[in-house]
Amino acid sequence: MSKWKTSLLVVALGAITLAQEPVGVSESGIMSAPVRRVGMRLACLCGSCKNTVGDCAMLQCEYCSPTRRRIAEMQATGKSDDSIVAAMVAERGRGALSAPPTRGFALTAWLMPFVAILLGLAAIWAFLRRLAAQRALAPAVDPAILDRYQERIEKDSAE
Repeated sequence: MSKWKTSLLVVALGAITLAQEPVGVSESGIMSAPVRRVGMRLACLCGSCKNTVGDCAMLQCEYCSPTRRRIAEMQATGKSDDSIVAAMVAERGRGALSAPPTRGFALTAWLMPFVAILLGLAAIWAFLRRLAAQRALAPAVDPAILDRYQERIEKDSAE
């Protein structure tokens, strides 16, 4: 084979290799898009970070690496994303989720920040109304008293 044909063969094999999407998780830790999609719904429980399984950047994370491989295995058997997440929650509890569910009592975790902001704004509004009402209730000063004090000030400053 000539150099030209060998070069063409190397380029073609390289292009074919790069065009293939990895299935599951490779040895280097590269995830496929389906594994990342499910991993983004699960929290990393290694205790060192606050990331999800899908975006934990720790090399050889003691929790994420096996979990990613397990997700890839479950996807290879044909399980849906929801059933994989449910299996992880059944094994590790609700702490395995990256975000609290949006139903039941866990819904309060989503609602309480907004309720707290509204209560804070209501307290500020009530405080400002009370402050404005106190200013309006200040007694009016008689102009004769003001004139008398003004005369006293002028007299004292003249001395």
